[in-house]
Amino acid sequence: MPKGISFSPILIALLLVSGLLVYLYLPNDTKQQERKPNATPVTAYTMIEVKFPVTVEALGTANANESVMLTAQKSDIVQTINFDDGDLVKKGQLLLKLSDREERARLNELDINFQEAKRQLKRIDNLAQQSVASAQLLDEQEANVKAFKAQLEVAKAQLDELELRAPFSGLLGVRRVSVGALVMPGDLIATLDDLHIIKMDFSIAESHLSSVHKGQQVSATSVAYPGQKFEGKISSIASRVDPVTRAIQIRAIIDNKDLKLRPGMLLQIKLQKEILETLVLPEGALVPIEDKQFVFVIQDNKVVRREVKVGLRKPGIAQITSGLEVGDKVVIERALRLRDGSVVNVLSMHTSQG
Repeated sequence: MPKGISFSPILIALLLVSGLLVYLYLPNDTKQQERKPNATPVTAYTMIEVKFPVTVEALGTANANESVMLTAQKSDIVQTINFDDGDLVKKGQLLLKLSDREERARLNELDINFQEAKRQLKRIDNLAQQSVASAQLLDEQEANVKAFKAQLEVAKAQLDELELRAPFSGLLGVRRVSVGALVMPGDLIATLDDLHIIKMDFSIAESHLSSVHKGQQVSATSVAYPGQKFEGKISSIASRVDPVTRAIQIRAIIDNKDLKLRPGMLLQIKLQKEILETLVLPEGALVPIEDKQFVFVIQDNKVVRREVKVGLRKPGIAQITSGLEVGDKVVIERALRLRDGSVVNVLSMHTSQG
């Protein structure tokens, strides 16, 4: 019969006594850790007052500083064209010329008549001084000179109307005519826009009127240039509020030397209304319950659920108007896992920023 292992009562008693002694002499913190419930790891913010810019947002339309539709003034054949589509031109630059053969012949004829009339006037004046010519004849010749001069000025003006010059420096649009084409008064030749400065028109609610003024900085963005901001200033504020929309028209000007912005572009505009000194929190710290907002404040490694009032919001950030004070430590991550009185282990502590 094989021999089995047997434990005597004395051996069992010795083992029990040894276990009891080991437990009694364990460090206190080890025993407390065994009794301590599991702590939830969290990240927290220490509340301080920060600068919180309050902005007004609007949609606006870009307009050229100066814009004109260049049209024909006379009916005639296009003789020369001195520009191409999209050219940058200077003020006074000759763009187009209509056939001017008849007008120049008429101008030359009038100039000859004018010069002859002046010679006759001089001759009659000399005779009048010698009492050979009458004063009446002198007056008639002076009237003739004035008449020819007026006709000459009209002919020069008519000749100028056959030339199209740039009224200001800017960017030309698409050319609408060709050499040899017959144009009529009012026919579109091209568009001309001064794009070095962009006028940006937008509307804001009348409730923001007290917060805007001439010279105030604004910024604009466009889907055409992601991530790029265009800075400008308010140049004018309308004198009236629209009684239907309860909005007021604002115009800002933006320097556009690189000509990136074009008339008609849709711009998203922001202007700074005011800067508040206030408490803010990441929106991830807020725990919504029904129509109220709560946060968890850390006190002695435990959290206390506290109701807060939320004011203004920005992407990812909320203003706290009541419920928290400077110095409060608030859980900003894993807040949805917590309950009132939960034990937490703060992994990192940050300072709130606007």
